[in-house]
Amino acid sequence: MRTVKEISKLTGISVRTLHYYDEIGLLKPTKKSDAGYRLYDDKALETLRQILFFREFDISLKDIKTVMDSPALDRDKILQMQRKMLISKKERIERLLASIDDILKGGNKMDFEVFNKSELEELCQASIDHMTDLMQECIIKEFGGIEQWKQHYIERASKEDMQKGYQKVIEWYGGKESYLKAATNPPSPEAAKECERQVEELLEKLIAKRDYPPDSLCVKELIREYALLLKEFTHVKDEEGVMLSTASSYRDERFRSSLDQRYGKGASEFFAQAIETYYKEH
Repeated sequence: MRTVKEISKLTGISVRTLHYYDEIGLLKPTKKSDAGYRLYDDKALETLRQILFFREFDISLKDIKTVMDSPALDRDKILQMQRKMLISKKERIERLLASIDDILKGGNKMDFEVFNKSELEELCQASIDHMTDLMQECIIKEFGGIEQWKQHYIERASKEDMQKGYQKVIEWYGGKESYLKAATNPPSPEAAKECERQVEELLEKLIAKRDYPPDSLCVKELIREYALLLKEFTHVKDEEGVMLSTASSYRDERFRSSLDQRYGKGASEFFAQAIETYYKEH
């Protein structure tokens, strides 16, 4: 058995962090001494190493606990999951090293890849699995079939501009694995419809305040409510990027006319300014 201090010295994790892991039920001590000190055996140390491995990939403590507590996952399955994550990271590092070598040799190619082909295929398949019948019909009509669209999707998503876009999005989610989890497990159609209803309700409340300046308290409170709604729906770690992207979309000609038609002329610009003003002050 090892004490908290011994575990801390062995792993580099602070005593305070180990106490916190105990408090949230992520890593309970094997037992406590007569004096009430936490004690850990080799199995607990192995569990801690698995937790620290997941943390290396910026996976939240809540998600780690879900994985570790799952009765369907045994030690081998967790190790296989971690091995897959390591291989993905290794491939990424190798591509970056190859790009640096190319630059050192006089080339100017730089690797901006965020998701490799297998990960893009996973994202694509998730999109297919959650498509409505109407959407699939439109895709088949335009591309000739789902497989043709899939090929187009992967080719387009592999391009540098799209990969840079992915980089920005995974920052919103606090890490690549968090984004992949959210993208491959999207909300149900019912949840999406309910979110859309609440957004429309919020925009109705916002437009009723259009005579107030964007930095007024009543407008900021509604934007805060909007931000919390999107954060809960999208599961992002930081909703600011999502909200500012939403503000930008309100100025896009494709959406501006429909928003102005529904909420009144200038509504789209008012919504965009309200969101941008909120985040300038936070």
